[in-house]
Amino acid sequence: MSTRHVFLDHAATTPLNERVLTAMMPYLSDSFGNPSAIYLSGRTAKTALADARATVAGILGAKPEEIIFTGSGTEANALALFGVLRKHGGALVTATTEHHAILNNARQLEKDGMSVTYVGVDRDGFVKIDELATAITSETTLVSIMYANNETGTIAPMADIARAIKMERERRKQTGETRPIYFHTDACQAAGYLPLNVRELGVDLMTMNGSKIYGPKGIGALYVRKGILLSPLWHGGGQENRLRSGTENVAGVVGFAEALKITQEMRDTEGKRLTVLRDYFISELFNIIPKIVLNGPDPSQGLGERRIPNNVNISILDIEGEAYLLYLDHKGIEASTGSACDSVTLDPSHVILALGRPYEYAHASLRFTLGRHTTKEDIDYVLSVMPGITTTLRKISPISLPTDGTGIASRAAFAGQGMPHWEVKNHKNIKSQDHEITKPRKHENIKS
Repeated sequence: MSTRHVFLDHAATTPLNERVLTAMMPYLSDSFGNPSAIYLSGRTAKTALADARATVAGILGAKPEEIIFTGSGTEANALALFGVLRKHGGALVTATTEHHAILNNARQLEKDGMSVTYVGVDRDGFVKIDELATAITSETTLVSIMYANNETGTIAPMADIARAIKMERERRKQTGETRPIYFHTDACQAAGYLPLNVRELGVDLMTMNGSKIYGPKGIGALYVRKGILLSPLWHGGGQENRLRSGTENVAGVVGFAEALKITQEMRDTEGKRLTVLRDYFISELFNIIPKIVLNGPDPSQGLGERRIPNNVNISILDIEGEAYLLYLDHKGIEASTGSACDSVTLDPSHVILALGRPYEYAHASLRFTLGRHTTKEDIDYVLSVMPGITTTLRKISPISLPTDGTGIASRAAFAGQGMPHWEVKNHKNIKSQDHEITKPRKHENIKS
């Protein structure tokens, strides 16, 4: 086991910033009052809560009363979806590449009898705007599209989405239709690297959480534009504008606000630094390892600004991603095969499949997400061990994908999206959905 430690899973969680811990400490010890109490320690906690809410609102260009603190990003997403649709009825439109905090709640809404439409994405993970516009009907009440994807780092075309929703809103106004339509975005991955002004983004609801921005775990926030009515997930004492009953996590809220403030202060400089490291990492990977594919927007194709600065997601063909992680861990390197929230299963990444990649690519995907403490020396160390791991795993792999004359995996190897190659013979009538892999780009060099 290596004595060196390189953490490259910042999309899963981040270490607690020292300034954040310092801000939280009083509310973990002496200032322990309940914000609902009228005596001094309660008033002290209530003031801290109000100050934190004002800080978050100021960063978002929102009003303090529009900020609802929750126990996680997942809870904030659930409050947005169930809150809107249980209050107003109607239908939901979302994307096939959303986090399971959206997708699994969407499936529950379907079980509850509500209509959900799942919009597809292109080869880089960008939502297909034409398909989205078609999916929005007079029954649509909520459109939920994540700001930056947690697996591929793809930044959504937010202005185009907001424009499509605005057009539908104006159409309803002209026709006298009374059903509202709202735009929600999961910004948990975006909060550390992208602008968050809700007015400029054109969003009505926005989710964030603390663990992705060097804040505490177990705290999230939902921006809800003033005037939007939601049904609470549960009832109780009526805290958080009667939308999230329960004694507030004052230390967590204070820590979240401080973390968000620091993150936005560092956003430009840290984003530039990580972009350089990200692009160096990607370029070197393709120089030293054969038969790999970059998943998501490709910086070499001028799409670097449409991918968050810290994200590298690749598929190393002819290996299993989970096995690769174990070998990396032995070398002191911590990464992921996709969403850390789904690591309890061995299912292939639904995000990679949604890009049109075959099953084998999804199972071979690895996600490296850089952070504030990541250095070039860390990346060079990772690069030094990956070729050996790749060679070892390919020697024992039962899979060796064939290549055709262009040097890319043969279409004959794949019967259909989401299906292992060994099941192809039982499904001869399924046509390949590997619609764009036959057009390799610089970072789709999978020559053996």
